[in-house]
Amino acid sequence: MTTQSSLALIDYGAGNLHSVANALAAAGADDVAITGDPDIVLRADRIVLPGVGAFGACAAALRAVPGMIEALERRVRGDGVPFLGICVGMQLMADVGEEMGSHAGLGWIAGRVRLIEPGTMDAKVPHMGWNDVVPAVPHPLIAAGEAYFLHSYAFDGADVIATTDHAGPITAAIGRDNLIGVQFHPEKSQRYGLALLERFLSWRP
Repeated sequence: MTTQSSLALIDYGAGNLHSVANALAAAGADDVAITGDPDIVLRADRIVLPGVGAFGACAAALRAVPGMIEALERRVRGDGVPFLGICVGMQLMADVGEEMGSHAGLGWIAGRVRLIEPGTMDAKVPHMGWNDVVPAVPHPLIAAGEAYFLHSYAFDGADVIATTDHAGPITAAIGRDNLIGVQFHPEKSQRYGLALLERFLSWRP
């Protein structure tokens, strides 16, 4: 059962917004604002940052929205509202992304986003399709199951709460305090993804 509250789905031109919004609605969210307005972000009870594409381009697009970084810092880091990063939105939580150069992230969770280098020739890059999510530590939002992945770069750093296997372990989720990020796409992960979003909507970190 979800507890209704306002949710800001950040629009910075780099996310699968409508699919994510539809998945959130299916999970029980009744007040989702797709927004690039920092004032709405400052009033939101929950925040979701999607992301599709290259780390550097996404980071630049997010920083190009006037006042957005400041609003995120204040609401997420200052006020502690629940935050979910999806795919590149998760990667942006890191210190640095190494895709096509070195690009600063938000620096919320210590680590770097590096090119996947699988341990066998059979494992292709990008890592694409359904794969297991294996909890690394107990977390109220992360359960064992299968989710849909599509990425060529992966997080390497602290606060890993779940992994997947692609000829070696790859970070599937990171989290600390009121922050969680998932490398997979909940909106494409059917029942598993909807269940995760349901838990996020009622999460009280």
